[in-house]
Amino acid sequence: MPRILTQDLIPGMVTAEDVFSYNNQLILPKDLELTDKAITKLEFYSIMSVLVKEGTDNVAVPGLAGEEGSYSEKVRNSREYKVFKANFEETVHEFQGSMNDLISKHEVDTDHLLEEPGRLLVGNPSGIHVFDMLHNMRMYDDPTYAHCLNVSLICHVFGKWLGMPREQLEILTLAGLLHDIGKLKIPGSIVGKPGKLTDEEYRIIKTHAVEGYNIMKDMPIDMHIKKAALMHHERCDGSGYPLGLTTDRIDRFARIVSIADVYDAMTSARVYRGPLCPFKVISIFETEGLQKYDPEYILVFLEYIVNTYMNNRVRLSNGMIGEIVLINKLSLSRPLVHCGNQYIDLYHERGITIEEII
Repeated sequence: MPRILTQDLIPGMVTAEDVFSYNNQLILPKDLELTDKAITKLEFYSIMSVLVKEGTDNVAVPGLAGEEGSYSEKVRNSREYKVFKANFEETVHEFQGSMNDLISKHEVDTDHLLEEPGRLLVGNPSGIHVFDMLHNMRMYDDPTYAHCLNVSLICHVFGKWLGMPREQLEILTLAGLLHDIGKLKIPGSIVGKPGKLTDEEYRIIKTHAVEGYNIMKDMPIDMHIKKAALMHHERCDGSGYPLGLTTDRIDRFARIVSIADVYDAMTSARVYRGPLCPFKVISIFETEGLQKYDPEYILVFLEYIVNTYMNNRVRLSNGMIGEIVLINKLSLSRPLVHCGNQYIDLYHERGITIEEII
């Protein structure tokens, strides 16, 4: 049975085994035909790969139907996005060089590293524009470098929402930038392997957290950054890896990076679709994440994100189009929506959800 990296899974593939979290919680059953929601759930639990049934690993890639005229298309057609995308691609290339130098020369210039995400934040003081830009990026050639840059940008905005002073904000931005540096110690033939992995290759990929810490442990880098590399897959309920730590034993910067890391993974555009609607991601965090992520941080993160979409037009799962007019703090993914001559309170209408921002 082929083992497929979660980032390469496509709806229609069928699981060949029960999929468990790192503390043996059943996430997906055997013989399940994967959907976009199921794949997103795997990202949420940091499951790196799944065994799928022979024959389904060659399932056709679904088209991007329904994107024309969408919010995502509007973002991608904007001048702001085109400028951001060009700058992002240039920055990823420079960041790749910086990381390779860090690995080969065992030297680090943190001031120079901070310049790389810094140039992408110019003109985006509110932060939400950065989220819109990142949700619509499609960079499959160098996912590790692009993802690290994404997470650093999210961490920077997140840190501002938390009211962090400048010095701590810089540490958090660097922690996001370097959190996956350990993947550079994993053979490229494994990280970039198209599709099928062996169980041994999967085990090797999981070592990236420890490898990242080992790369930086003797460097003159803030300890929070080193611990973020080691602990960004730890979860507050002890269900993470590599050490199975619980809240108080997980570095607080690592707790923040872990949220930015999984949010980027869940919302990133995929080869078979555009970016996932933020309200779907927020819903997963609300139903399954409040024990796994520090409430002090996750609630702030979700509330700021959802408030940035106030007054946006959305399409509901029942086909109706409306405008978000009130956020429900008891259920952030279920706001009050004004549709024509009626108001739909999604907190009470549990069978209706927000499908997309339009």
